[in-house]
Amino acid sequence: MSPDQIDLFNVADTVNAPPEDFDPALIPTDANIPIPAGTYSTMEDLKAPCNGCHRCGLGTTRTNAVIGRGNPKADILVIGEGPGQTEDETGLPFVGKAGQLLEKILAAVKLDTEKDVYIANIVKCRPPGNRKPTDKEMKSCTPYLLEQVRIMDPKIVLLMGATSVQGLLGEKAGITKIRGQWREWEGRLCMPMLHPAYLLRNPSRKEGSPKYHTWKDIQAVRAKYDEICQGE
Repeated sequence: MSPDQIDLFNVADTVNAPPEDFDPALIPTDANIPIPAGTYSTMEDLKAPCNGCHRCGLGTTRTNAVIGRGNPKADILVIGEGPGQTEDETGLPFVGKAGQLLEKILAAVKLDTEKDVYIANIVKCRPPGNRKPTDKEMKSCTPYLLEQVRIMDPKIVLLMGATSVQGLLGEKAGITKIRGQWREWEGRLCMPMLHPAYLLRNPSRKEGSPKYHTWKDIQAVRAKYDEICQGE
């Protein structure tokens, strides 16, 4: 991991257990307050602080913070960009049209979103107009995500779209150039993939199309998942 990545994720602030005098109630008030590893024990523990969070400006416009959905004990973590309008209204990630397509992509290789994966986002609150989250917003929110990764301890992470790749790995390369290429982060395998919203704008299934590449990528994920399971 490069120095830039360490700065982006504030990893140095999350590798140790919280000190005895640490007050977790301050976390939602200021992005400069670290989130030490072990602050939260379950995904449920993140709901109250995230729904009261003002570590960045997105807290002033949200309806609901979007923590995640699925099985927090699964081996596969799916990370998207950020909530859209439907997600903001429901408090659940990937429940709009892009989410419906994500369900189909996973189901195509017999992965169930209720049993086999957990779904979260780089940021917990909807950016106005569904714009891309800023670097500051991602840096403010990523420590929550790092706690989710620690709680879940996934073996495979699917990064949906360039923003999730940048937010977790620090890479700013175009997603069409790096999709389908395994990355290793914190001892976990990460697969950059095209965001389902991008596929909705590019519906062709011809060879070489975005949907064609996604089918190849999700098959590679399934194969790696089976390999890992067989090795346990």
